[in-house]
Amino acid sequence: MPRSRSAATALPALASEALKELGENLALARVRRKESQRVWAKRIGVSIPTLIRMEQGEPAVGIGVYVTALWLLGRVQALPSLAAPEHDRGALELDLRRAIKRRAVRSAASIRARLGKKRKQ
Repeated sequence: MPRSRSAATALPALASEALKELGENLALARVRRKESQRVWAKRIGVSIPTLIRMEQGEPAVGIGVYVTALWLLGRVQALPSLAAPEHDRGALELDLRRAIKRRAVRSAASIRARLGKKRKQ
């Protein structure tokens, strides 16, 4: 039976590029802080090879490692907004379609009857 592809190997190209950019940004932040890989890896709680893979943006590195690195940089508070409901265009469009579909459509006779009642009053 063939092995199924893991999420890390089936990553869309755009997501892979974003992860690589995140890794590069984390590496740059470490260098700008004049921290060695050894010290930074110890602070994050990973091995140096794992730190290197994170800085290369490898998708197999656990999200907890990325989150801890962001925490060290003081940027972890930005994470929840990445998937905030108000930014989820797909769900917002679906909600709108459902609302339009649920909307009661009045017949022309019903509209005329309601307009007639308002005029008499």
